[in-house]
Amino acid sequence: METVTIRPPNVPLRDTISSKFDIYAAYQRILKNEEISTPLAAILALTELIENSDAGTMFELVKALNDGAAELRGRTTNPISLNAGCELFIAFVTLSTHNSTTFSSLKQELVRQGQNYAAEALTYRKKIAELAVGFIKDGSVILTHSYSRVVMQTLLLAHERKRISVFVTEARPRGLGIKTAEALTAAGVPSTVILDSAVAYVMEKVDFVLVGSEAVVESGGLINAVGSSQIAIIARAANKPFYALAESCKFHRLFPLSQYDLPTHNSNILSFSRPSQSKLSMPVTTPAVEFPKPIKELTDNELLNGSHKITQEQISKNNPDVDYTRPDLISLVFSDVGSLTPEGVSQYLVGMFSGSE
Repeated sequence: METVTIRPPNVPLRDTISSKFDIYAAYQRILKNEEISTPLAAILALTELIENSDAGTMFELVKALNDGAAELRGRTTNPISLNAGCELFIAFVTLSTHNSTTFSSLKQELVRQGQNYAAEALTYRKKIAELAVGFIKDGSVILTHSYSRVVMQTLLLAHERKRISVFVTEARPRGLGIKTAEALTAAGVPSTVILDSAVAYVMEKVDFVLVGSEAVVESGGLINAVGSSQIAIIARAANKPFYALAESCKFHRLFPLSQYDLPTHNSNILSFSRPSQSKLSMPVTTPAVEFPKPIKELTDNELLNGSHKITQEQISKNNPDVDYTRPDLISLVFSDVGSLTPEGVSQYLVGMFSGSE
């Protein structure tokens, strides 16, 4: 491989990406294929960036990849899965040994290997499904949350081989549990949609919980559709196993300590709106010796009109899309690299990003 050239810090780098290439447009185009997950779309977009890059050294190429990843993150409201794919591909470029004799052939090899990895990763769901089905007993009652392609493939495979019944949460605010229930019903799987608030009510009927993932983080915890964390807490209280399914391309070097450490959290989430001053505020000047006057009671018409009306859109904007499930609440993570404990995920990630995997 060509010797890596490091430029002095005072020498500006030239633009190493063709001005005609829009990595975000490439990413959105790739995502139109429903079989391709977010991290794989990010990897394929980065391979296209390499094809369109004018970089002449490894230093310039890595900078172009990091700039491209930053642009994708900046234009995506939930960059967690995307980050996992970008990190994985950039780590492969920088940590792996490459045997190309010229830098041009190196770039071609990186593109080819990125595309081959994405094609292979499309088979991971089947591999995970085969692994997870071995843990599903005949006659199992399963609780799942929201919609996950790998969970769907696992449930459909289990239905072919065993008798199963599935409770599916509604999964607000996006309501993707409805999509899961419709697909299961169409395939002949007995399924029932339950309210998110009915999880504790139904848990006694459940044998285990099975969820997908947006990312599995370095602590061994899980980032998934909001509501996953409270389901895991209820499952632990009821002594029911909580299983997560995740392709290894969703393993993410992130170490959140709480919900508020997630990249998706911002000041608008769960914020308090100020009541209307004209109808709900206390009088500004109240004699110290008198008790404040009671807040005016609003009529039904006043509650339903004007700024007092609360819409589902407002609720959705004020609430998170994903949450973090602690590793101590997770029984096992089924992945294409095996069935792992949360501690095993941590060890795998350390090895993967140190170049030893």
